[in-house]
Amino acid sequence: MKIMPLPQFEADADPERRSALTVAEQAARLQKPATIVVKYGDLGWVGEYAWEGDASPGCGSKILCKTHRGTEIGEMLTTTCENSGCGKSVSRQEMLEFIENSGGQDYPFQTWGRAIRVATVEELQKQDALREQRRNLLDAFSRLVEQHQLELRPVDAEPILGGELITFYYTSEDFVDFRALLPDLRETVGTKIEMRQIGARDEARIKADYEKCGQYCCCKNFLKVLKPVSMGNAKLQKHTLDPLKISGRCGRLMCCLRYEQETYKDLKAKLPARRSRVGTPEGPGTVIEGKILVQLVLVKLEADGREIAVPIEDLCDPDAAPRPADPLRGLDPEIIRAPEKGDSPPARRRRRRKPKTTGQNDSERPKTPPESAGPGSESSTAGKKKHRRRRRKPNGGDAGSDGAPRAED
Repeated sequence: MKIMPLPQFEADADPERRSALTVAEQAARLQKPATIVVKYGDLGWVGEYAWEGDASPGCGSKILCKTHRGTEIGEMLTTTCENSGCGKSVSRQEMLEFIENSGGQDYPFQTWGRAIRVATVEELQKQDALREQRRNLLDAFSRLVEQHQLELRPVDAEPILGGELITFYYTSEDFVDFRALLPDLRETVGTKIEMRQIGARDEARIKADYEKCGQYCCCKNFLKVLKPVSMGNAKLQKHTLDPLKISGRCGRLMCCLRYEQETYKDLKAKLPARRSRVGTPEGPGTVIEGKILVQLVLVKLEADGREIAVPIEDLCDPDAAPRPADPLRGLDPEIIRAPEKGDSPPARRRRRRKPKTTGQNDSERPKTPPESAGPGSESSTAGKKKHRRRRRKPNGGDAGSDGAPRAED
């Protein structure tokens, strides 16, 4: 079988006959970036450093950096130049605007330092060995704290790759004077140390991993400035007020409650106040409740008391609202015609039921003596039920007689 050449592939092999370059050709023409942005440290420091390496690293590469703390390994986030070797580069102006909107001066941003090169395999292995030494450093720190009887709780110990500094993190409710602790701790570790007091949220940033939503904790992943969150944020967003359900790994209210706070405020400002009088397409009414996200208002109509959901675009002045619509609108006139007298059948007369009898004759019934008509008889029988009058017998005797003829005077 004869193999026929494919002319389209041969044409693609010639760069002069193609409209675009391949990925390899584009990478070959790129120059190394001038500056890169890296993240380093347990607290997520961010630094913009001049790039001194020959290669063009991509996002996520491990970079050997010289920071304000010493020599350590950071993770590349992005570049601040157009010729970056990566399609995710941003301009320096965009990065500064992001920092200003994310906390301004409180944002942990550094520019003093330099990015040396991409970390080697030996340096990454040494970094892993430093993680294993953290437990020994933390145990030594805890023993010295207990020995000096200090009111603080050790959290973590962070050594860096160059060995110039070891940072000890701790939590405490009050100020702690640890000047007597520093000489013993410096003699134990054999290098420069830094004592840093942190709060509950910074502790979660160092120790925690995943949150209830299944994602990495915001404070550990991208959130740098931890602003306070109040219960009013949960009330505005109609969340449950159970602290156990809206608290994060740090035991405080979750930081994500603050993300949509401004949006909820803007949407709520567009809704009318509760118990205010508004106009709807079906007539005026009173606002019962407002739905912030869907921008609907629950209105109770004044005409018939019905409750309807109305979009805010359909609300108007209650005095200019249209008259209430006829509930029988759209029906056939023959159906809604008023009924005449001969149209409806006459109502059936309800038959009266006979009282139940016990099977005894009037003569066999027990006779009750006549009541005396004394002066207090009316007051004594006023509250009693009125008895039915007994019929006179055919032979002319009284109702109270036994049927015998009366004697003449």
